[in-house]
Amino acid sequence: MSTKQTKIESFDPSQPGLPDSSIYGLPFTAEESDIIILPAPWEVTVSYGSGASNGPEAILNASFQVDLLHQEFPELWKLGIFMDEAPEQWLQNSEKYKSLAQPIIEALENGEEIDSIPALKSDLEEINKASAQFNAEVKERALYWMNQGKKVILLGGDHSTPMGFYQALAEKHSSFGILHFDAHMDLREAYEGFTYSHASIMYNAIKLPEIEKIVQVGIRDFSEGELAAVRTSNKVKVYTDTDLKANSFEGKHWKDQCDEILAQLPANVAVSFDIDALQRWYCPNTGTPVPGGLSYEQATYLLSKLANSDKNIIGIDLVEVAPGEDDWDGNVGARLLFHLCGVFAKNNKLTTGTKIAF
Repeated sequence: MSTKQTKIESFDPSQPGLPDSSIYGLPFTAEESDIIILPAPWEVTVSYGSGASNGPEAILNASFQVDLLHQEFPELWKLGIFMDEAPEQWLQNSEKYKSLAQPIIEALENGEEIDSIPALKSDLEEINKASAQFNAEVKERALYWMNQGKKVILLGGDHSTPMGFYQALAEKHSSFGILHFDAHMDLREAYEGFTYSHASIMYNAIKLPEIEKIVQVGIRDFSEGELAAVRTSNKVKVYTDTDLKANSFEGKHWKDQCDEILAQLPANVAVSFDIDALQRWYCPNTGTPVPGGLSYEQATYLLSKLANSDKNIIGIDLVEVAPGEDDWDGNVGARLLFHLCGVFAKNNKLTTGTKIAF
């Protein structure tokens, strides 16, 4: 009978992963894996670019080309990383309700009042109900794995997808914060009428009493309403891209800025990484791109400092990866996800090996 240890001994991490294996071509079952990737192919309320619902599949496909010898976490692959299978109805319902949402968005863009159009008002109510049901199903699936002692990473989908994940984390932890990488604050109340809009995820998150702090990094696009929300809430601390870059230009090291960011977080931390926090060339097909952003190395450096800090990482989500005509977005997403797996494992004292020095 094959065991996890015999698989480790017989597996060659230098060879391309087998397509019929799980993510990264690893040979382990879910039961043998320490980290579970929960795909959430959902993008009902997208109001600009689309494609995020295809993000999990694009990342899975690109993952087979990722070299498993990570410089910081060379033995990460031995822990096991397994990608769960999303229920079929998630993608089907995403497509169904996205088609209902588009006429609502178009009507709003034309200055029409949705309450005065019975059919659209009814569709809006149906979409909000379906989104709440999706959140409940994500929560249930996340708790299923957490209750088995697994480290869970949610893989979107648009940025509305982690809401059920946060609800699951709130059920397991009485208090935690979110380190939020993003170009946007996502603090809009029911954006375009959608209670669970991708632009409302952090507005909804701060209403959870268990979430005591959200620290946002890389922000470079926000509204007056979102600014007011930040100024009236003691739960949100914002580091805009403009301020981070100005500090750097004036001689403040990135290390020192990272130390300041991490000091704002409570003991328990969830990481929410919207891929558009990065500069556009890393994610050219993401839905709502904004000029500027973090480099890949800035982001992974901050994440690695979090891994080595006294904070306790309790969950991670990666969202808004949208594939284009080539494999680039999926490639960047797969490599960032692998680093996030290493950060999660290292922080939780799982064996990832010693950083390779040259």
